[in-house]
Amino acid sequence: MRIVVIGGGVVGVTTAFELNRRGHEVTVLERHDRAGNETSKGNAAQRSYGVVYPWADPAMVFKALPWLLRRDGPLKLRVPPSVEAVRFLFATLRYAWSPGLFGLNRRAMLRLGMHSRARFLALEEELELAFDQAHRGVLHLASTPEALQEYRRIQALLAEVGVPSRLLTPAQVREAEPGMVGDGPLYGGLSYDTDGTGDCHRFSQALAGVAAQRGVTFRYNVEVERLVADERRVEAVTIRTPEGERERVAADAFVVCAGCWSPSLVRPLGLTLPIYPVKGYSITVPLSNPEHAPTSTIHDDHYKVVSTRLGNRLRATGFVELADFNRDIPEARIATIRKSVMSRYPGCADLDAAETWTGFRPMTPDGPAIIGRGGRDNLYLNTGHGTFGWTLSAGSADVIAQVIDGEPPAVCLDAFRPGRFQE
Repeated sequence: MRIVVIGGGVVGVTTAFELNRRGHEVTVLERHDRAGNETSKGNAAQRSYGVVYPWADPAMVFKALPWLLRRDGPLKLRVPPSVEAVRFLFATLRYAWSPGLFGLNRRAMLRLGMHSRARFLALEEELELAFDQAHRGVLHLASTPEALQEYRRIQALLAEVGVPSRLLTPAQVREAEPGMVGDGPLYGGLSYDTDGTGDCHRFSQALAGVAAQRGVTFRYNVEVERLVADERRVEAVTIRTPEGERERVAADAFVVCAGCWSPSLVRPLGLTLPIYPVKGYSITVPLSNPEHAPTSTIHDDHYKVVSTRLGNRLRATGFVELADFNRDIPEARIATIRKSVMSRYPGCADLDAAETWTGFRPMTPDGPAIIGRGGRDNLYLNTGHGTFGWTLSAGSADVIAQVIDGEPPAVCLDAFRPGRFQE
């Protein structure tokens, strides 16, 4: 079957690879000049299979306002907010206050996370991909006694769905992370022992290279303008080539993996995808003192900043900002990220020389991604993964390929069904 995948980020590339593995003739359409060059480029670098959770968290609702008022708070909202941002926030509140929904969605996301881990391990065993990968765990620090108590409750849920974890004392945290010599508050931590790290940007390009060698066609620098469809099927997509010419690309099936740009593609077909571009920031810098750097991924709950070891580099990421598609990088955001790193790993790198980045996570108002058939017989969606696109990419690629081939998916997709927003 001829299949067009729209989007060449990590979700699109893994989807194309899985479909090619199954014998399909795959073409990837990407508006950038290479794979993984948008949201996949500078993310937190953690593959946090056991940490995935829905955006619409009722416990976070009451913390949101104080965070907004703090200068270095992790949540930011552009003032005045856009109509789209307000609509997204109200939808989030509605889902957060739906009885039992958060728990159901979290369990579904955790199961997909563990499936994604299995798929990543299989890929790494099969292929020689270099992307500074490791599976040394992810450690969430507790900066207050209340945070440690919350981790005890989380650990019960993790045990229920089979996610290995350990509660650590401050001494055990420092034993696991000998480079953590800073004076940031520490009451213990929760270790997700089987989680991993890796450079999503490098992974996307490496896997795209393997996929191309195996027959996948990648067309870069092309703008997908619209889906040509009747009431039953999608016949083709129209694209604008680098030369400015319009072209029609026909196929037997189409998979939308375009992240924050997915809604505009399917809206003319009557499909509503309430995906909002939640903005984040990161810094990446070579390590000058590797012995003072993280061993793996550290989540500093005091600043809500994630610091990850990527070979001889450090990646630190923070903030959840609702500012639509504004790409500005305020110095105050980067200063807070630097402050977090210095409070835990002083002297590990020259943070003032770091490369800065901002990007948009494609977030749904309830939290789970959108995976499944999309309103036409041959249209499929694998998008809206929010902050967990890197983590869930291998698993969601596998299950959407199973759906396309008419097989039962390895993970129940009820929580991820596209039709939930049309109901």
